[in-house]
Amino acid sequence: MTSASANPPSTISDAAVARTEPLLQLGGAAPLVPQARPGSNIDYELFLDCVHCGLCTASCPTFVETGNENDSPRGRIYLMRAVTDGRLELNQNVRRHLELCLDCRGCETACPSGVQYGKLIEPFRVSMEQADSNGSRSAKTNDWFHRYILFGLFPYPERLQASLRPARIAQWLGLDQLLISTGLWRLLPSRLGRLATMLPKLEKPLPQLPTFFAATGRRRARVALFTGCVGDVMFRQTNWATARVLQANGCDVVVPREQGCCGAIHLHAGSSDPAKAFANQNLAAFDPSSVDAIIVNVAGCGSMLKDYGHHWQDDQQHEREEFAAKVRDCSEFLDDLGLVTPPGEVRVTATYHDACHLAHAQKVREQPRNLLKRIRGLKLIELAESDLCCGAAGTYNLTEPEMAEKLGRRKLDNIRKTGARVVITSNAGCLLQIAREARMQGEVLKIMHPMDILDLSYRKEKLKF
Repeated sequence: MTSASANPPSTISDAAVARTEPLLQLGGAAPLVPQARPGSNIDYELFLDCVHCGLCTASCPTFVETGNENDSPRGRIYLMRAVTDGRLELNQNVRRHLELCLDCRGCETACPSGVQYGKLIEPFRVSMEQADSNGSRSAKTNDWFHRYILFGLFPYPERLQASLRPARIAQWLGLDQLLISTGLWRLLPSRLGRLATMLPKLEKPLPQLPTFFAATGRRRARVALFTGCVGDVMFRQTNWATARVLQANGCDVVVPREQGCCGAIHLHAGSSDPAKAFANQNLAAFDPSSVDAIIVNVAGCGSMLKDYGHHWQDDQQHEREEFAAKVRDCSEFLDDLGLVTPPGEVRVTATYHDACHLAHAQKVREQPRNLLKRIRGLKLIELAESDLCCGAAGTYNLTEPEMAEKLGRRKLDNIRKTGARVVITSNAGCLLQIAREARMQGEVLKIMHPMDILDLSYRKEKLKF
């Protein structure tokens, strides 16, 4: 097997090559111009880590649903490597299999060889977009939905908050329920229709968080809180809850005003430069040396922030690495710090869904459960396929609604089997996706973040459905 520039030794057995060779039938073998090959900017050794054993397939949501080898992690790695080598044309079929990937990183947890799949699929998508922009093909992100909604609206909290005013009026008039009950939402442009059904109940907006919260009691740490974009607009109550829980655990909490979107919305779509601009904005807003940790409560944002150190290689590389080294998920940080036992009782049966970018990308699994077990009265039931993606995957549920719908139904079926009335998860996208599926199927469930339910216990408040 030949790379674009050399003949690196292959670690893939002849038998493995024989199994995956039919993948090449997806495209012609006409070599690409070397400079235009997507993947040429990726460390080739990362491809060679994959020995095509197939142990990742059962953890891959798309392969579980389609049974197509090209929709498995090892299949996609083979496709990316073949394109990089110039043995496979990057045609529409190949693109489709790569675009269908949720980037949930479940394969990384399952892989015995330590394949860093995220360091393959993310830069490969960026190079695909760049190849399209420089060639005759229009880039995937060059459409109205990406330009005006995903890129022009979501990363900017003030714009997004303003855009929700008509939705608040529609909910007050009951038009949102009418749209769902009659199926009229299907008459809207597909992505807008799905967006309309995903909106949670929009309460009166909470005030912006102050720039400082003083620790309650003995000060144990000083932290900075990352508030995010969509998460801060849709779930600002969770940011307030996170700050109060940190306070109750002896933390001074700093909330920098100048912070912005983490950049994941752009980067996961293959748009690198705007993502880098957001990263630079956050570097300027936070002072890692002045805090013990930079706390994040959205799994997707946390994964992105922790990866700042390797996405871009330039003169700010060292600053990004210092920043990333301080990023901690709120559950991860509090479990390490030693949780102050919350005094209030929350008597309910709940189940916990592992957000992909918390469990797989950040390897944070037991910490949220450890915290939840400290709440008196809370009965926690384990969820089957807890770490299989629910279909949210950032904005995937808007750009790939068919696969997202299948995974959402699968997740809700497993939730039903637990008998739980409350679903707890650590990611804004998962909260929206699971709540939507429950709403569409008429299920009465409370979907909460771990910090929300911990905050109730610290404040000795009752859970309201």
